[in-house]
This record gives sequence, structure tokens and C-alpha cells, in this order.
Amino acid sequence: MKYLVTGASGFIGGCLARQLLRAGHEVGALVRNPGSARDLEADGAVLHQGDIRDKSSLRAPMSGVDGLFHLAAWYRIGVKDRREACRTNVEGTRNVLETARELGVPRIVYTSTVAVSSDTGGRLVDEGFRHQGPWLTLYERTKWMAHYQVAQPMAEAGLPLVILQPGVVYGPGDPSPIGTAIQQYLQGQLPVTPQRSAFCWAHVEDTAAAHLLAMERGRLGESYIVAGPVHSFREVFELAERLTGIPAPRIHPGPGTMKAMAACMSLLGAFLPLPPTYAAESLRITAGTTYIGDSRKARRELGFAPRSLEEGLRETLDYEMERLGLATNPTLP
Repeated sequence: MKYLVTGASGFIGGCLARQLLRAGHEVGALVRNPGSARDLEADGAVLHQGDIRDKSSLRAPMSGVDGLFHLAAWYRIGVKDRREACRTNVEGTRNVLETARELGVPRIVYTSTVAVSSDTGGRLVDEGFRHQGPWLTLYERTKWMAHYQVAQPMAEAGLPLVILQPGVVYGPGDPSPIGTAIQQYLQGQLPVTPQRSAFCWAHVEDTAAAHLLAMERGRLGESYIVAGPVHSFREVFELAERLTGIPAPRIHPGPGTMKAMAACMSLLGAFLPLPPTYAAESLRITAGTTYIGDSRKARRELGFAPRSLEEGLRETLDYEMERLGLATNPTLP
């Protein structure tokens, strides 16, 4: 089969492209900067320079494909320059899906997120849940718009589309804030983890595999939550301590403290440049929040089978410790 992957230079997209290549498929990778994806080209992918914000750049790469995976997105938390969020997440998604419709692409998988439901307040929500605001981040809001105002209406109008909603995705080489937090922990630079904040944690390989399952088995017009097991931040790093022997953070501020800090940083951020980790938006999403979704539908209909956090985190920690030049302890489990 011949597939096109947008966002192929990203964490999930790159993993998906390699899985497709290993399965014997022909893979095109839409990238803004071909230099950022030379490793994919070496693995056998065909690089297409293009930008989802420029609709005219999409037709040639998309022509003649058997399926399209749309993963490209703007993901920034706690940054001041937010102008590209809507252009990429909303208008870019519209450009991709409209071009696919015009060219008659037979099947499309679009990557949304569990974060369209924002803070679930401890509830394990399913695909039928629809948050109506407010949103804690611009990322949540623009992905909600792309999901409910672009992708879902087009699917209801007949576009052959399946929507996936991952939760937190982690794994070796993760460039996201989660990956940064793991690296900081290993280097003894993560003194604090928030109390009660919990996410669904899925390994990048399992999340990428869910995309291929959705392409092959997903019911058109349906959404599937492809999120892993639920764990709090505190639990994740306590597990990391058991696996590595490196002490986990000992300070765990509650939601009230985190919200107060977010309010203070919101004021300071109006006058001073702040690192993204300490920006108000970053603090709000860890103030006792839960971004958790029920993946039973994906397990039942797609065969989604995420590994346990212990298995995936062990692999991730071993990789990052080797990369950082840190010795592993063979006596630990």
C-alpha cells in the first residue's frame, strides 16, 4: 500500500512511518524541512517538502495514495508566540482533509487528542464525551476546533475518515515536555511533581501501531481513544525510582498551590520572559488536572493493546540513561 504521513518528522509520525516501512508499505513523508528527516529517507521513505498551512503544496504528495495519516500539529505549552496555533491545527487540518476529499483518498486517519476533553475532573471519559470549554491551553482549544468543527463534520458528510485520540505519549527520544521531565529527573534536576495530576500513558510504539490498526480496521466516521493506563505524575516517578534507584521528587504541591503559582506567573509573564516550564499555562495543566480517557472501544474494535507503564518506562529510562552517560544498576528489578 502507498501511504502519506504528515508530521512524519515528529515523535509519533516518525515512529509510524518506520512501522509502515517495516511492514513493506510505500511511505511518503510530508515535511517542511527535508533536512530534519534524512534518517527517514535513509530508511526508505520518500520525502515531500510541503506545509499543511499551504494547501497548494499538498496535492502532489497526496495524489495516488491508498491512505493518508494526518499527524502534523502545533504543540506548544507555555510559549508567548502562539500565532501559528490556529493556522496549523485548524486551518492546516482543513487544508489536508479538503485536499484528500478533492483527490478521492480512500481512507484517512486523523490524529486528534484526549486533550480536547481538557481536565476531565477525575472522570474516565469516552468518545461520546464532548467538552464545551473553557480550555486550559491554546493547544486544547485549537485541537478541539479541528476535531469538532473540521474533522468530525467532514466525516459526517462522507469523508472516509477515522479519528484517533491519544493521551500522553512517551518513549525513547521523546522531545516533548514529558521527555524533558524524564531527563531532568535522571539528572537530579526535577525537585517537584504535582499532587493528583494524572494522565493516560501510552508508549510511542503502541500509539503508532494504533494508527495502522485504525487505517486497516477502524470504522469510518468513528473516533477512538488510544490512551494507555492511568497514572499520576507522582506514581510515574516513584516507579522510575524503583527501576533506576535515582530518588524521585519529594515535593508534591497540591492543586491550590499550583493554581496560585499559575496566577502569579501569569502576572510576571506579562513583563518578564519565563521558561515554558514555569509559564502560567504549564502550571495550570498540572494543578490537580486529569487528562484521562477510556480506550475500551479501541481495544475491542481495533485490537489496541498498550503495554504497561513499567515495561515502557523501563525501556525509556534505559535509553535516556545511556544517552546521558548514566550507569544503570543491574541489581534493580
